[in-house]
Formats: sequence, C-alpha cells, structure tokens
Amino acid sequence: MAFHYNDLKLGISPINWVNEDVLELGDHYTFETLLNDFQRLGFTGTENCRKFPKDPAVLREALAAKGIQLTSQWKGVLFSDPSRRESELDAYRQHVEFLHTMGSKHVVTCELGGSMIGDPRRPQGVTDVIPLTDAEWGHMVEGLHQAGAICQEYGMKLVYHYHIGTVVEKPDEIQRLMETTDAALVHLLFDTGHAYYGGADPLDILNRYASRIPYIHLKDVRQSVLDRVRAEQIPFQRSVIDGVFTVPGDGAIDFRPIFDRLFELGYDGWMILEAEQDPSVAEPTAYAEKCKQYLKGILAG
Repeated sequence: MAFHYNDLKLGISPINWVNEDVLELGDHYTFETLLNDFQRLGFTGTENCRKFPKDPAVLREALAAKGIQLTSQWKGVLFSDPSRRESELDAYRQHVEFLHTMGSKHVVTCELGGSMIGDPRRPQGVTDVIPLTDAEWGHMVEGLHQAGAICQEYGMKLVYHYHIGTVVEKPDEIQRLMETTDAALVHLLFDTGHAYYGGADPLDILNRYASRIPYIHLKDVRQSVLDRVRAEQIPFQRSVIDGVFTVPGDGAIDFRPIFDRLFELGYDGWMILEAEQDPSVAEPTAYAEKCKQYLKGILAG
C-alpha cells in the first residue's frame, strides 16, 4: 500500500510560466493560456498570479470552469517593524478575506524585513540579507501570531514559507522559527527546493516538523548551478535566471524517500509543483510532463 499518482492533491504554480520575483520571465503569458495549460496537464490546484483577474468573482468562475482550485497566494509581511504592524495586519486581513472568498485554506506567508526580495525600506537591487536583531525577531513572531489568529477566524492556516534571500532560509533559522512560534498559529510550508538551496536536507526538514506541515511546494535544484551560485556568490534573483531550480526528477533531490515519509505520515494536503525557471529556456508544459512521469515512476515503485 502506498501513494498512487491519481490520489495526490497535485497543483501547479503559475511561477513555472510567469515569475513573480524576476518580472521579465514569462511576462508574455496570458491568464487564458495558463489555465488552458493547467487543465490540459491535469492539475487541479494553483496559486494566485499577477496575470490572474483581480475580481474574485471573475477569477472564481474562470477557475471553476476548468476544475481548478485556488490553493493560496504568497503574502510578504513586515512584522519585524512594529511601527508598521497596524497597516501590515490590515493588509493581511484583506488578503485572508480574498483567499477565503476563493475557497483557499492556507495563507503562504513570509517575513520580508531585511530581505533582498521585497523589503520596501531597502533600495532595489540589493544582494544581501540583513539578519533580524533579537528584538526584531520577537516583533516578527508577535506579528505572525496575530496573523495566524486572523487565519483561524476564517478556518484557515498561516503557512510560513522559508525562502532564499530572506531572514528565514537556513536550517538554524527554520529551527528558530519553529521553536519561537506557537504551533497552533504558525504552520510550515515544506518547500523542497528552498530547503536544499538553504543548506538543509529536505527529508530532515520533513521529519523534524511533520506535525506542522499542512502544505507543500515540490521543487528540485540543479546541483551544478547551485555549486556555481555558492562559489561565485550569485544573488538569488540571478540564480533563478541561471536555472538553479527545476521540476522534481530533473535535479539533485531524491523524492522517493520524501514520498515514502509523506505516505507514512498520512499526508493528504496540497502539493504544488514549482520550478521557477526561465520559460524561454525550460518550456513549462514539457517540464511539467517530465515531472508527472517522474512522480508516476517513483510512486509506482
């Protein structure tokens, strides 16, 4: 008895087509093209995207027509800065209300204070991460608890996304986050690619924090690119353009023991396939098909 491919709640992220951090990647794709590709590939879930309609009613109708559920949307926060707390929580509540209207159950959340990918207090193009002070970390945790409580009001869960280029990207930072937050309010998004890129064994992250993982991003890493990124200290945005990420089955991560463990745990939540590649180099539908065949192969085994 094991997982079967058709039993998985498998979605695919628009970021395989349209990048949210490196805006020139995939900017030519339209909402209609994305939905047609998702449906043709057989995926039943996706996350929100800058190409999607902003009107919830329009978006909900379009997704429903294709049999696709909106599973979540990234929300960057600045809880580490207490002077912004009220406005940040107001914006967070609006975000939660939108996702609740869309039928989503999880809110992908990431602290951007000190990051290289979205701290509005920092100039564009910075390539370093400024670690939080102990006081700022405490403010972040307090804000995450407040945001997690908002999610609970709507029967939803805050899932924290550790992410390269932010203050929670390495194994010790993930551990600190888990140890300093309330397990009832702050859950963990298990992202295989960002775990590996950050220096962790994804299987170790899964084993350590299994009880707090209700949502997954499946992503692989090209070891040769990662080695060059580390040797040349290439910043995150550039590493994406250079192809550090790819789909499961095309990189360095062995997903068989990960799926074995997920089966043992009885995991039945969403798994969202991500790649974050340049679509002009790695055609998204071809790579999605490649991943599907890989997953079918390891699950059949």
